[in-house]
Amino acid sequence: MTIAGSPSEQSGSEVLKKTNQRAFRGSILHFFNDPQNKTETENSHLWEYIEDGCLVIENGLIHAVGHAADIMGQLPTTCPVIDHRGDLIVPGFVDPHIHFPQLDTIASPGTDLIDWLNRYAFPTEAAFQDKTHATAVAEFFIEELIRNGTTSALVFGTVHRTSIESFFAVAQRKKMRMVGGKVLMDRHCPRELQDTPESGYADSQALIHEWHGRDRLQYAITPRFAITSSDEQLALTGKLAQENPRLIIHTHLAENHEEINWVRQLFPRHRSYLDVYDQYGLVNQQSVFAHCIYLDDADLKRMQSSGATAIFCPTSNLFLGSGLFDIKKADEAQMPFGVATDVGGGTSFNLLRTLSEAYKVNKLQGQFLSPLRAFYLMTLGGARALHLDSNIGNFMPGKEADFVVLSRTATPLMERKLSQNRSKDGLPTLTEQLFTFVMLGDDRAIKQTYIMGEAAKVRSA
Repeated sequence: MTIAGSPSEQSGSEVLKKTNQRAFRGSILHFFNDPQNKTETENSHLWEYIEDGCLVIENGLIHAVGHAADIMGQLPTTCPVIDHRGDLIVPGFVDPHIHFPQLDTIASPGTDLIDWLNRYAFPTEAAFQDKTHATAVAEFFIEELIRNGTTSALVFGTVHRTSIESFFAVAQRKKMRMVGGKVLMDRHCPRELQDTPESGYADSQALIHEWHGRDRLQYAITPRFAITSSDEQLALTGKLAQENPRLIIHTHLAENHEEINWVRQLFPRHRSYLDVYDQYGLVNQQSVFAHCIYLDDADLKRMQSSGATAIFCPTSNLFLGSGLFDIKKADEAQMPFGVATDVGGGTSFNLLRTLSEAYKVNKLQGQFLSPLRAFYLMTLGGARALHLDSNIGNFMPGKEADFVVLSRTATPLMERKLSQNRSKDGLPTLTEQLFTFVMLGDDRAIKQTYIMGEAAKVRSA
């Protein structure tokens, strides 16, 4: 049993005798480190799976986790127990790259990235100068995240201050841990979507002052990509990062051949796309770069040495025909990476579906993404990508109680698949369960989403 406090200071029975606790019973899985492609019999100290487990929440935080047989008898009679036996309880999913203003561009066809931006994304984003519109989209967007089990995300706004202000206001009301920022973009886009180097800098500073650290919200410095920011804007963005060294820097990198060629034309003095950001002080351990499909060895080495994180976006990479992210190459270079939906270029809010596509991308390259690693990437891996693993990502005591209940009987096909006996105790092995969720799961598998220990999603009938 994992429980808050030092065993030498207080006994398990003493620490559980609180009046404002809630307990959740079911199968429990969480991670302590990246299992990479280990099997469930190898290095099991990297994760914990409890078939009949109990998760105790107090004041919205994890208080204890362990076997139900060890915990249930210690609970005070006044502690409510929510029974999820038969279901799988995991930490809330973390999406480390998504665009909330692109909600209505999802499933819009384009010939490639640049064409898609010009035809769909940019026109849609122009409406976000209107606060009423931005708030309405933010409401739907966040409800869609919750419905799909995502409890935290790194979020792009638009160039308008109102976009991210509206998003933060909704996220704060729903008590969610979110990271986001206003886009910085002063060229190569419609005029109504352009700021200036000076206004972008000033607006970002004001938003940081207003929102960063408010409840569970954090601000991210958000240049869209090198193409849409002038040298002057990138220089001021670097100044902003230097003045706020603990903030996430969130942008795009090396997604598409046409994009890379355009960057090469705009910045002929720079060795590579990554080098453009590096020369302006935007490559460090706070940097989160979406895509990173086309990085050469020098770029990979620089990513590793700086501590910057790459984000693999399988559904958008496939939908826009951008290319295949190479997990094996990332591992060999010791480059940290996460996996994200990238809505609206991405085609699903659901990280189970996203990891299903990630598995297939790996197979196309002769590689294997284990179901254990897939679940790590959706939970603790996503939290680490955003430097939030001290707050969320697993069930260590003291962390915030964001978690998801997955139904093993969400669809007739899943129920049939998981009813097949595979192990001595008559249950499917853990690997088989997780692989079934990844390959067959979607929003229907999300039975309940909890934010700070409170139910946030009611399963549809």
